[in-house]
Amino acid sequence: MVTDIRDTVRTFDAAAVMGLLPARPRLLALGEPAHGEDTLLELRNDLFRQLVEEEGYRTIAIESDCLMGLVVDEYVASGTGTLDEVMERGFSHGFGASAANRELVRWMRAYNVRADSDGRPAADRLRFAGFDGPLEITHAASPRQALTALYGYLADRVDADLLPCTSATLDQLLGTDGRWTDPAAMLDPARSVGRSADAKELRLLADDLVALLDAQTPHLLAATSRAGLDRARLYARTATGLLRYHHWMADTSPARMTRLCALRDAMMADNLLALAERGPALVHAHNSHLQREKSAMRMWQGPVEWWSAGALVNARLGDEYAFVATALGTIRHQGVDTPPHDTVEGLLYALPADPCVIDAPRLSTALGDTRPAPRVSPWFGYAPLDPAHLAGIDGVVFIKDVPQSLGRTDHSDGTRK
Repeated sequence: MVTDIRDTVRTFDAAAVMGLLPARPRLLALGEPAHGEDTLLELRNDLFRQLVEEEGYRTIAIESDCLMGLVVDEYVASGTGTLDEVMERGFSHGFGASAANRELVRWMRAYNVRADSDGRPAADRLRFAGFDGPLEITHAASPRQALTALYGYLADRVDADLLPCTSATLDQLLGTDGRWTDPAAMLDPARSVGRSADAKELRLLADDLVALLDAQTPHLLAATSRAGLDRARLYARTATGLLRYHHWMADTSPARMTRLCALRDAMMADNLLALAERGPALVHAHNSHLQREKSAMRMWQGPVEWWSAGALVNARLGDEYAFVATALGTIRHQGVDTPPHDTVEGLLYALPADPCVIDAPRLSTALGDTRPAPRVSPWFGYAPLDPAHLAGIDGVVFIKDVPQSLGRTDHSDGTRK
């Protein structure tokens, strides 16, 4: 029986994290309680390097646009473009401004070319992925990029008679991208194009294109490659997900925002499950997207709850999904000061180790029936650890103090986490 929380603490490294788990998971999810703090991203980078060198991990996936992430992956794998271009065009949510994200991309590219002048074998190269949809709090992207890329992939490889429409028809129905990305639609469903006649027709055509992609899988594998087919499936998931998202942006029911939050995490989950098929990956995002419990957020029309991407993936993968949350003591430059002693963060703040890894289930046992009080954050951008979630977390990485980052990504505009 664990009665002293000090018995649950280990020095932070990959071996300590993996020691909390029954086996190497296909997806190891590391959450963060706040975006835009390079100290948290530097810790993530250190963990990924160790997982690569000691545990055979080859992929990292972060909470960024899945289509923009292809730009980063191509640079990391083959050197396409320049680092400056990649940081500008390969990240959403302002994450390209992070010095820690830049260092991650630089290190991954260097690792892939380090072995010799020809670089590492393809199977041994590091890969990068964004697993978020092309979504922001202010708008959702036009489905044009994903839908036309899927159409182009099929048009180049299958009989034209099998295609459900022409590219000209698709272009006409899509119209201008501006009508899809109107920021007013987030607050006013009547401004959304998602239930227009064109959008309804596009949903049917997208469904037919996905069905054709599935039906032609043997031929497409022989004609291209597994990687090419996987990318086409990414386009398919993104196109149908965006069209579904736009459809519900036009909804006027009280469940509108609950449904939109759920759809975003469902898109994340589908992308993570696809990544799990190609080998073990480190996943990094906000704790709320990776936890096994329901997520919650207070929005302009009131509180909403939905199942997170982590909960959805865990339901499919079971023990092959692991979730390690990050908790912290202070972010003084954001008004988050020393945590109260009766909170989880307060108890951990009193320990000497920093950073450290805590066996969350053992900590839950050590605390017994007396649960710490929930910490209240004075800053909207930081979400404290919910003590009720401890038993459903594999581990907690704790950092005492988060200093202001010189290259910090600012989310003061209210970007959704």
